[in-house]
Amino acid sequence: MELWFLLSLALGGLVVGALGRLAVPGPDPMPWWATILLGIAGMFLGGLVSVAFLESGYSLILAVISAALLLIAYRKLVQKRPLTGPEARRLP
Repeated sequence: MELWFLLSLALGGLVVGALGRLAVPGPDPMPWWATILLGIAGMFLGGLVSVAFLESGYSLILAVISAALLLIAYRKLVQKRPLTGPEARRLP
């Protein structure tokens, strides 16, 4: 039972993280496990927003938006790169 939960969490995290990375322009050299963690964090944050404001259990759209926002915050705060312009294309 726990194995299926972990596998579905990893697969869902990979899908949500990949969609979140596609939504943000520019290169993001990140390994597959970081994409999974980004997607899991996006699913968690999207689920919290969905329960708090929409009173529903889960929303894929909110999960992807949350993952994209987390990636934007990571790029701005950790990598110190802008989202647009020529500096956005440089690798960290």
